[in-house]
Amino acid sequence: MLQDVLDARNRIRSGVAMTPCIESPVLSELFGCRILCKQEYMHPTGSFKERGARNALEQLDAARRKRGVIAASAGNHALALAYHARKLGIPATVVMPRFAPMIKQGRCRALGANVILSGENIAEAKLAADKLVESEGLSYIHGFDGSEVIAGQGTVALEVLEQVPDVDAVIVPVGGAGLIAGMGIVLKAMRPGAELIGVEPARAASFAAAMKAGAPVMIEMSPTLADGLAVPRVGPRAFEIARQFVDRTVEVEEEAISLAILRLLELQKGVVEGAGATPLAALVSGQLKDLKGKTVVLVLCGGNIDPAVLGRVIDYGLVVDGRLTQFAVEISDRPGGLNELTNAIASTGASIQQVTHERAFGGADISRVQVVCRIETRDAMHIAQLHEVLASRGIRVITKKSAWVRD
Repeated sequence: MLQDVLDARNRIRSGVAMTPCIESPVLSELFGCRILCKQEYMHPTGSFKERGARNALEQLDAARRKRGVIAASAGNHALALAYHARKLGIPATVVMPRFAPMIKQGRCRALGANVILSGENIAEAKLAADKLVESEGLSYIHGFDGSEVIAGQGTVALEVLEQVPDVDAVIVPVGGAGLIAGMGIVLKAMRPGAELIGVEPARAASFAAAMKAGAPVMIEMSPTLADGLAVPRVGPRAFEIARQFVDRTVEVEEEAISLAILRLLELQKGVVEGAGATPLAALVSGQLKDLKGKTVVLVLCGGNIDPAVLGRVIDYGLVVDGRLTQFAVEISDRPGGLNELTNAIASTGASIQQVTHERAFGGADISRVQVVCRIETRDAMHIAQLHEVLASRGIRVITKKSAWVRD
């Protein structure tokens, strides 16, 4: 198996560049370990998927290249396949779930791929792709379970070991398990003492379900920011490989993913999608405190996040981080009432972002008015201080949005 990955690296070398693995002093200080970020989102199409797609395409014979290829993908595999198929002169069709991010749909079309929207998830999209394989003789390139794709993804680990030979732990996102399977082959053969940790969204934990059942099983998923990992059933081949090498897995909630995206944007100046942010989310969640003092590589697997979604995630991340809060208070509707409220807020050093009066639905007492305030704060302790000051001045808080509290 290791030889397959070594061969894949030689095969894709001309089309896939090595990505940086950068040490982050600020993240290292924040979590008490030496953290390096493997920047897989730096590929031209924004994810590690280029490795497996290129390796699979390079091995097609002339007849299959002429007929073309097809894949079902939520976006990143589709982008990678479209990009490298165009580079190699191979017609490509991608079937995407109907609610795949529009930015990924548009980019696939721009790369010359035939984009078909079908189904609610990857499993349903694949059913549509299978029909085209039968009717048109296209070659199906699986996004995470094909042996050529798994070998291609394993080249990430070859680079990590060259860039960080003393690595103690590698945290890898898990969706269909192709990436962690390929990396596991390399890591455990070349540095068996290093820990391989898988991380997946709690709302789509198909690998954990497979480990519990002893085999891949279909799970019910909920929408997640880590849409690139939202696979209802891990690949059978990928699972059989990965289960041999993965030391442990963790599940992360949406709050941790949002905060991880925000941290990477602020501290690393990197725009990373939800799936790519899950390794940092695992640290944010507090589940990997035993890694303190160790050398840890975070595989930031992708950066294709819809700008509209990113704006919402940033706001939510600020709420989670205790840096943005909203509450409603009841104050006097006479002159000076609002001034008293704003002075109380200002006295704590908080910054008012927005104030909205609610008179029509504020109650029967027309001398009083409800005011909804959106406030920028430093952290959760600052929010608590703000509410204490309001209470001390007789300003009653009716409703409030609480920050997510981490251990």
